[in-house]
Amino acid sequence: MNEALLSFLRKPSLLLALVLILLSGCQSVEPPEQAFTAIRAKSGESVPGPGPAQPDTLQPPPLAPLTGLSADLRQRIQALHRSLGPAAADLRPAVWERACVGYLVLRQQGKVRRRGLVAVADMELPSSTQRLWVVDLKAGRVLQRSYVAHGRGSGKLMARRFSNRIKSACTALGFYRTADTYSGSHGLSRRLQGLDARQNSNAQDRYIVLHAADYAGPEYLRHHGRLGYSRGCPALPPEQYRAIIGAVGEGACLLLCGSALESRWLDGAAASQAFTARGWR
Repeated sequence: MNEALLSFLRKPSLLLALVLILLSGCQSVEPPEQAFTAIRAKSGESVPGPGPAQPDTLQPPPLAPLTGLSADLRQRIQALHRSLGPAAADLRPAVWERACVGYLVLRQQGKVRRRGLVAVADMELPSSTQRLWVVDLKAGRVLQRSYVAHGRGSGKLMARRFSNRIKSACTALGFYRTADTYSGSHGLSRRLQGLDARQNSNAQDRYIVLHAADYAGPEYLRHHGRLGYSRGCPALPPEQYRAIIGAVGEGACLLLCGSALESRWLDGAAASQAFTARGWR
């Protein structure tokens, strides 16, 4: 049994205070420790002060720059990020670098067909942030930016856990290839194929797709302060899902990024060679 509960049951004064609270008609349901604190205060028992300040949990884990990139490619990636302007202000440079490197390697090896376009979601930003970008690499322009929900197994406001496991209800990090569209229970949806073994290779078996969801839009956010949760799909706002599904098309590169990502496609040297050979094509 919970130690705090055992301690509470041994103290009749606290039991009486709890009865008084229940009879007062309070409608809120508090977490256990908060409830015990309120009970102690009503019974006259001393209440300990707050503990040490907690770190800012809204800060995503840091990402180190990739190794193996040529100085020229790194500078071009940085310049392209700057050219995207205010629409990409929240797109972390290290996440952007991973998206560009992965796109170049995947395009060179024929794993994605859509030229000059990459979609990237920084899944470690709060879900209250518009953390998905669809970018035209050749034009240096953000085509779409939107909210995107994570899986309920990954966390609440912040996604902290990621999994490729079936029935985990978690978001799976990694590079995806966008596939065909279909009309399902969420309306127009686009299938996704995971390209990273052990990271997102179960995407098709888990039915991970781009689709619309009421809990992924600004209206839900206004009422709850965060988005709701999917079963692992990168769910999109009802106001934008058609535009995003259309913008990425079929055969494009999509990265769901986080600090735990390990991918064979993050090969800086191979990306540098690919860029020298064909640029962003």
